[in-house]
Amino acid sequence: MPIREAVPAVPFRLICLLVLGHVAFAGDRFTLTLQAVALKASPLAIGILMSLLMVVPMVLSIHMGRWADRFGYARPAALGLAMLAAAGLLAGLVPSMPALYAASVFIGSGYTLAHVAINNAVGQMAPARHLTRSFSTLALGFSVSGLTGPMVAGVVIDHFGHSAAFLCLLAFVLVSLALLLLLLGREPDPLPPRPAPAEPPSVIGLLRHAPLRAVLIVSGLLSMGWDMFMFLAPLHGVRSGLSATSTGLLMGAFGAGTFAIRLLLPLFNARMTEWRTLSWALFVTALCYVIFPLAATLPLMLTAAFAMGLSLGCGQPMAMSLLHLTAPPSRAGEAVGMRTSIVSASQTLFPLVFGALGSAVGVAAVFWAGATVLASGGAFARRRK
Repeated sequence: MPIREAVPAVPFRLICLLVLGHVAFAGDRFTLTLQAVALKASPLAIGILMSLLMVVPMVLSIHMGRWADRFGYARPAALGLAMLAAAGLLAGLVPSMPALYAASVFIGSGYTLAHVAINNAVGQMAPARHLTRSFSTLALGFSVSGLTGPMVAGVVIDHFGHSAAFLCLLAFVLVSLALLLLLLGREPDPLPPRPAPAEPPSVIGLLRHAPLRAVLIVSGLLSMGWDMFMFLAPLHGVRSGLSATSTGLLMGAFGAGTFAIRLLLPLFNARMTEWRTLSWALFVTALCYVIFPLAATLPLMLTAAFAMGLSLGCGQPMAMSLLHLTAPPSRAGEAVGMRTSIVSASQTLFPLVFGALGSAVGVAAVFWAGATVLASGGAFARRRK
């Protein structure tokens, strides 16, 4: 079934404009690193530059979700995309480390604000029977845009330089903003602003909602599994004697697995519940983490990486579908923000934890400890209904 027919019209248009924004986000993140290297920044300075991307979202994503619940998606999304555009303009026109630090904060914060608002809108506007299909389409778009952004940036950098790359990626943000304005011109925001609650909503109160808490736990475990692979797999490949090209191929096999499974998710959704799919995803990932450090040849590593891409690639759309099915309707945006905060914390903190543990006990032990945690998560998910 064509994607356009598989997803309701308004969520499909929102997915398109968010994917365009993600092209700019992924490309800007890639270009920030290369620009910093060209400016002869130290590894510590580059690490700080990358950590600044998700520091603000880690703290404020829940508030971003509340803004989306209260004001609808249009204003938060427009503000977020405008911040992303301003960051690209700053980085493109002022090639210095202070400007890159400021741009990094605005790139991460702006994109996350748009991401939370539009994710909430997709979940609110898509019929319940289309939730998994809508979020699998969005995840499929992210698979494409995550590759497109760095590829476009790399080509432009090689021919015209880093500043031109930032300005080229700015065009994707401007097109995304134009699509948002066009969509609102034809169909006003169907999520009307709500009055402010008499008392500020409590995060603890939301976490007491047992079905939602279970979704957040499993979502956090899947994020941990993803970040563990991204951090440890290249390290294991290099220590196993793989060349840079072979290590890149290893990461490509993981990406190919995520893309393939997202194409097939509607078939899985027709035959298995979200919880059953998530439990199998965690079990398969745990098994791959047991095998991966024992793989001594490239073909074995590629097979394990592809299998992990298959298992982890189905996690995001399934978790987002369950998030909207279990969250209180008036606080769905806050729930999306809470999940985004957990993912942002994972992306900021887990690489430090994995690095410290890998230095202390070895990379293989970290893989096996992660496998134990993920298998426990699979058993937890299997008991959910």
